Amino acid sequence: MTEGKLIVFSAPSGSGKTTLVHHLLQQNYPLGFSISATSRAPRGHEKNGVDYYFLSPEAFQSKILQNAFVEFEEVYENTYYGTLKSEIDRLWSEGKHILFDIDVVGGLSIKSQFPEKTFAIFVQPPSIGILESRLRLRGTDSEEKIKERLAKAENELSFAKQFDYVLVNDTLETAKKELVQIVLHFLNS
Repeated sequence: MTEGKLIVFSAPSGSGKTTLVHHLLQQNYPLGFSISATSRAPRGHEKNGVDYYFLSPEAFQSKILQNAFVEFEEVYENTYYGTLKSEIDRLWSEGKHILFDIDVVGGLSIKSQFPEKTFAIFVQPPSIGILESRLRLRGTDSEEKIKERLAKAENELSFAKQFDYVLVNDTLETAKKELVQIVLHFLNS
C-alpha cells in the first residue's frame, strides 16, 4: 500500500475521542497514529514523539514558513496544533492507514485535501453539561481553561454536520463497538 486511507477524529475536548482512537489502535488492523505537532507544554505523562511533537511557538512558526504542515491552526493564542507532512509520509511508508486525533478545522482541512481517501468522524458528547463534568473530572485544567474549552466546544458542535459520521459517546462500550463497525466498513469499501 503506497497511500492508505485517512480516518479523522474530531471532537470537543473531553468528548472521549482520544480514548476511542486508542481503542481502535488496539485492534489488529493496519492502522498508524498520526502524531500531531503542538506548541503547548506537555501535560501529565505526555512524551515528545509519542503523544505529540512538542515545539516552541517559534519553531512551530518556522515550520509553517517552510510549508511543513498538511494542516495547522492557532487554537488558542500562541498555541498551535498541526499535522506534519512528514508524519503522513512516515505512516504510508509503513503500509498503514492513518488515524488522526485533531480539532474540527484541521479534520475538515484534511478531508478537503484528500476527499476520496478520508472518513471524517465527529465524536459528540451527549450534552454540554456532561462534557463540563468530564472536563472537571480530568483535574488537568484551571477554571478559566475549562470555561475556554466549553466555549470552544459550543462552536465545534456546529461543525458536526460537515463530517461523514457523528458518533455520540454516551456509553463508552457502545461507542467503541459502533466505532469498530464503521471503521471496518470504511476500510473494506
